[in-house]
Amino acid sequence: MYFSMLPEIAYDTKPVSYPFSESDRVIAKNFFRRYKVNEDIFSSAILFQKYTIRDGERPDMVAEKAYGDRYYDWVVLLTNNLVNAQYDWPMTNYVLYKTLEKEFEDPYSEIHHFETIKIGQYPAGLRVDKAFFDKQHKINDNGTVSIVNGSAICGPVSVADHYARENEKKRVIYRLKQQYFKGFLNDFKKNSQYKKSGKFVSSRLKTTG
Repeated sequence: MYFSMLPEIAYDTKPVSYPFSESDRVIAKNFFRRYKVNEDIFSSAILFQKYTIRDGERPDMVAEKAYGDRYYDWVVLLTNNLVNAQYDWPMTNYVLYKTLEKEFEDPYSEIHHFETIKIGQYPAGLRVDKAFFDKQHKINDNGTVSIVNGSAICGPVSVADHYARENEKKRVIYRLKQQYFKGFLNDFKKNSQYKKSGKFVSSRLKTTG
């Protein structure tokens, strides 16, 4: 369904002299013409609602639930500016841990980085390295100054925990509300059309060269 809405482009297939004949051109979908949603629009509670992807839920399943048709999975991806569903969509927990076990010797005990807890002038979640963990630090806690070990300020985050967190972040998306769905489709069709130029053939076709 998505590909049927993309405009086409006629490009030359071999270096022949001008003028080109019809037989020298191949018509194909213009995959380089990409519709991108303005990031500011996601702050509008009117158009979108936050949605948390369940483990194992695919874009077509979200589309079926939201718009009654799984072939509108591209709307789910496009309205979240997700270019590659293989990488931008969350993995299932099973696939995630199987992937980590394949790529790392021991992802559950191997340390990815260290993170601070909220103490003194340090906020929670600040990423630090092992050198910070091994040092002593001066802490100012409401006017009380003390020297503490790095291990009292931060703790290790395993490879598995790090990638699990990153994967969980991908679960939160914006789902276009049903009442604005048709308007979005019309806008997409309009923006997929070509404007008149030297290479213009029609609103759905232009040439290269």
